[in-house]
Amino acid sequence: MMKIYTGSGDRGKTSLFSGERIVKSDLRIEAYGDVDELNSVLGGLIAGLPDSLRPLAGDLMKIQCDLLDIGAWLATTPESSAVEMLVPFTPKKVAWIEAAIDRLDEPLPPLQGFILPGGHPAAAGSHIARTVCRRVERHVLRIKDDHRDVSASSLLTYLNRLSDYLFVLARYCNLKTGTAETLWETVREKDTSA
Repeated sequence: MMKIYTGSGDRGKTSLFSGERIVKSDLRIEAYGDVDELNSVLGGLIAGLPDSLRPLAGDLMKIQCDLLDIGAWLATTPESSAVEMLVPFTPKKVAWIEAAIDRLDEPLPPLQGFILPGGHPAAAGSHIARTVCRRVERHVLRIKDDHRDVSASSLLTYLNRLSDYLFVLARYCNLKTGTAETLWETVREKDTSA
């Protein structure tokens, strides 16, 4: 039986998928650690979906699989031969997520202002996932710029769309559960008039 602990990371280093040993504070490790966090947040969101929103689970699990692929890309240096083993991040993935956004957005009322994150627990979970996704996007952008990693460009497009998807998903969850959205302007006006 294989043990889950190896002790090989006890001195603050870990191995990339492509084999290099690097410090655990490296930007690549931070980036795919954030991808793992995002995937876990989505897992929590799926686990807590009420019956009325269960049909969303399939799309969310597809996104979780895409995130594992993204993590593999981030754990592989672009000059490594291990790149050949990775699932290509094609424009089809971006087109799929754009179609999912359009499908969720279609029944939503037009935005009337800035929305405070929250509402139904599924919507709140979607907003949390969105903010983690934005952090991943920032880290991947730094990898692209600092390491001149051109493979990061296709990941960035997908992550940008994913954060849009998660915003629209939050609104959709509130709509389908009959939960009102809270507008920032409304709360702010109450606060300033008190």
